[in-house]
Amino acid sequence: MHEMALMGDILRLVQENAAANGIQKIEKVELIVGEIANAMPDALRMAFDLFRDQNLHIFTESAELVIHLEEARAKCVLCGELYRPDQKIARCPNCNVPAGKVLAGETFQILSYEGCNGK
Repeated sequence: MHEMALMGDILRLVQENAAANGIQKIEKVELIVGEIANAMPDALRMAFDLFRDQNLHIFTESAELVIHLEEARAKCVLCGELYRPDQKIARCPNCNVPAGKVLAGETFQILSYEGCNGK
């Protein structure tokens, strides 16, 4: 489950930025996760819960992870059809050729975080 490693990296970045800005405890982390970003939202939530519960010196007990799911969109470079792919390389529903250019759905990024300076 690579989501555990991904979440570890995300939380390290958030913690470093929070410390640099005088924030002692993280209350909320928001991510944008694309449908075809190769990261499973449920596994990310589980990883976040594990990290939170094991690191209460960094997080409040009620710290939460909010995931904004980005819908996948692609455009066939041959026929111009716009469609919703279920993976990065998907066949165009119009011409049945795997010639789509992904327009959205691959994003995996930290949108924001919230924290506080006390317990």
